[in-house]
Amino acid sequence: MPAYLIVHPREQRKDDILVEDPHLTLAVADGWAVFSDQHGICLAIPAGLGAQIQRVDEPQDPDQPEPAPPKE
Repeated sequence: MPAYLIVHPREQRKDDILVEDPHLTLAVADGWAVFSDQHGICLAIPAGLGAQIQRVDEPQDPDQPEPAPPKE
């Protein structure tokens, strides 16, 4: 599942954010990092904010699909 960690500069004193969703995509356009899912844009971060965006999910082997979550 795509997952991104958004780390803000310390002087901004903002919490880091983990964004993850099976349909999540990231595009950079006109000075904005834009996260979208199947419903449209879900988060946009201006480049001037100084945040770092790191992809943190583990790459999936296309021959080994992700297992279904366990039933409770």
